[in-house]
Amino acid sequence: MPELKFEPARLRLARELKEWSQTQLANKVSVTAAALGQYESGTTRPSARVVTELSTALDVPVAFFEIPVTDTHDGFFRSTRRTPVAHRRHARALAHIARDLVGFETADYTLPPAFIPPVPPPTLEAPREEIEERAQEVRKAWGIPRGPVPNVVNLLENNGIVVLRLPLDTADVDAFSLPFPDHPVVVLGSDKNDRARSRFDAAHELGHLTLHGERVWGMKEVEKQAHEFAAAFLMPADEICDQLPRRVDWNAFFELKRRWQVSLAALLMRAKTLGRMSDSTYLTAVKAISARGWRRVEPVPLGAPERPSHLQRVITSEGARKQCEALPQHLVRAIGAANSA
Repeated sequence: MPELKFEPARLRLARELKEWSQTQLANKVSVTAAALGQYESGTTRPSARVVTELSTALDVPVAFFEIPVTDTHDGFFRSTRRTPVAHRRHARALAHIARDLVGFETADYTLPPAFIPPVPPPTLEAPREEIEERAQEVRKAWGIPRGPVPNVVNLLENNGIVVLRLPLDTADVDAFSLPFPDHPVVVLGSDKNDRARSRFDAAHELGHLTLHGERVWGMKEVEKQAHEFAAAFLMPADEICDQLPRRVDWNAFFELKRRWQVSLAALLMRAKTLGRMSDSTYLTAVKAISARGWRRVEPVPLGAPERPSHLQRVITSEGARKQCEALPQHLVRAIGAANSA
């Protein structure tokens, strides 16, 4: 009798999609938490009967446990100290489902090959100027002309990066990314309806994928570098510096917001970073933003956030339909609904 095909990492993913511990799952099936730990580590394999139990309890098809896993590190998450581990792992597991979808071979639609420009990785102590140079190298490698990036999400997708928007359901889990070697995944929160913030989030995650990849993650220095990268990528210093006001001129900032498709907060920080605005003037502007309630909702709305399109094409392609049956259908539908145009 052939050995049951079972990918240990699939059990962990299915459990994390439910945000359950091994003990919680053990209370719903006929095996112990210790046995579940052995299944997840690959030390032992569950019987066909136990696999059926796990499938029912975790609401995934039996075939889900047979799909090979393309693994990577825990992901680039911001504010990890205040993010519940279960929430972070649930979000990471959703990104794995998205990676599964684009990994299916279809004749009618495939995502372009991933192209992450091979820039030299910075040290954790790298100065801002070095990070800015890396951002310009990426713009050049991707053939981005001078001026604002027209659509950050489409740019990432056209270079083989999977982008999806999901209701992350918690303020503690914002945009994040996973550097899968074949198709990196960037997840943007669909519950944050702000075009400027979404564009900056996407550029921030591109910074991680470009600068850090599988090399380093989970440190405040890494987050700082990704933020510096995003600012330079969206607002190149040699193009925007002379346009930035030296004083608090809101009309001028409103016009720059429309042109560069970034937030007032990002523009003010850029003016301070590039030396156009003094620390005291910047502080005055930030206080004015708070007093006017602009931290919550900025003036000059830019419209709806940029929407991914490639993942939805995969989900609706005829060639992937049969293979999608091996994935949790409620999650495939949720991903499709959140990313449909």
